Amino acid sequence: QVQLVESGGGLVQAGGSLRLSCAASGSIVSINTMGWYRQAPGKERELVAGISRGGSAMYADAVKGRFTISRDGAKNTVYLQMNSLKPEDTAVYYCAGTNRVRIWAPSGMDYWGKGTLVTVSS
Repeated sequence: QVQLVESGGGLVQAGGSLRLSCAASGSIVSINTMGWYRQAPGKERELVAGISRGGSAMYADAVKGRFTISRDGAKNTVYLQMNSLKPEDTAVYYCAGTNRVRIWAPSGMDYWGKGTLVTVSS
């Protein structure tokens, strides 16, 4: 089993920055794909950014150029650096993983953290 724990959420003004962390533990050797997802009130959960075991990253159009996902294998941690935050980025952010490759849809993830709330004020 794999456990994922997110941290780093909080309240920030528009234009500010936050860095989210996702610490993985357990049977992590098989995890190939990690991703950050978010869910705003009344909306479906959506992909924000994903990263492969080899470090290839992909981003949702809404965050391209503002967010950066990275992976530290030694620390078993995935990060999401969020810059130039906007009020519409307000959501609960979840870390997720799967042992499959090139799977980004939320339905394809096998492991989920409990989420961390990001609130961006205008």
